[in-house]
Order: sequence, then structure tokens, then C-alpha cells
Amino acid sequence: MKPISILIATVAVSGCASQPMPPSAQAVGESQQPVSTVSQCIGQKWANQSQQTVISQVIVANNQAMDVYVPGQQPPNGSAALVRPSWTGNSKTWVGFRPGGSGGNTGGDIGGCL
Repeated sequence: MKPISILIATVAVSGCASQPMPPSAQAVGESQQPVSTVSQCIGQKWANQSQQTVISQVIVANNQAMDVYVPGQQPPNGSAALVRPSWTGNSKTWVGFRPGGSGGNTGGDIGGCL
């Protein structure tokens, strides 16, 4: 079995977690799990399905907001799951999908991690 890798890049961007919905993102759903748990689940699921490296990018320190890029996609403009703290108070985490690049829309695959 080939080892699966998940690459995490740390980038400091202020204010991203407070935006209700990032531009060009499609809402997928919300979760009671923390941002880090949902992000890791999405990355692992995509890596296992594709047998490719998945890039996770920390947007706010301490994994409080992350972008998980579709296999084969690269920051900053590739297709990605956007995992942010929820602003509704009904859940811990909001998840959206930003289509971009040449990757397929795997937004439906995210549901198993919510």
C-alpha cells in the first residue's frame, strides 16, 4: 500500500474566520466537530480516494480556519473545502466548497465529515 500524505502549510491571514461566507464559496453544511477534526477528515478521505497528496492550508492560527485543497489542486486558487468556525452558534464548524482550477467538484464528498 502506498503511503498517503497530507501537507499542511501555515499562512497567517487576519479576519478570515469572521467572514460569514468567503467569496465564491458554496455552503455545504455545518458540524458539531471542531474545525481541525473536520479538516483532517476531509483531507484523509480525499487522499484515500485519490491516492494523491492533499494540501491543507491553515488560514487562522491554531487550526481555527483551514482550506483543504482537492487532490491535484494548489493554493491559492485551486478547488478547496473551506472549513471555518460557525457564526450561527448552532454548531462549531461551517464548511463550504470553492470551485476553482481544473479539479472536479468534490463538494458532495465532504458530507461524510460533517
